[in-house]
Amino acid sequence: MRSPGAIVKLREEHGFTLVELIVVVIIIGLLAALVAPKFFGKVEQSKIKAAEAQIELFGAALDQFRLDAGRYPTSAEGLQALRTASGMENWHGPYLKKEIPSDPWGRSYIYTSPGTNDDYDIVSYGADGTAGGEGENQDVVSWKSTGQ
Repeated sequence: MRSPGAIVKLREEHGFTLVELIVVVIIIGLLAALVAPKFFGKVEQSKIKAAEAQIELFGAALDQFRLDAGRYPTSAEGLQALRTASGMENWHGPYLKKEIPSDPWGRSYIYTSPGTNDDYDIVSYGADGTAGGEGENQDVVSWKSTGQ
């Protein structure tokens, strides 16, 4: 049988003090403050890469459209011409398997043909939704090679 002093001693050793808990919370907070910005920077960079990949896929589909129709879709027809014929004779699409996606920030891509930089221009205005910008706000465009 245990002595009453042993039971008291066991009770004293259980749990953490308030100071110990505060120190642990501070350490976790500091670690989160160091890791979180790096993680979220990767998320924004992956959105830019996704937009670049989608624009590349649109470019391949637009080139196939041009081979069949002899021209790129007009600005009025837009990217939707890759999915629906809308009365064209030499249309052999759909040139995209799925509906035209929004850019990674939830906005529509801007398509113009003829473009000011190439036969057609496709633009996503990035995270801020306005022309120009740097970092996560940079425009993703069809006339620049990926990685710029």
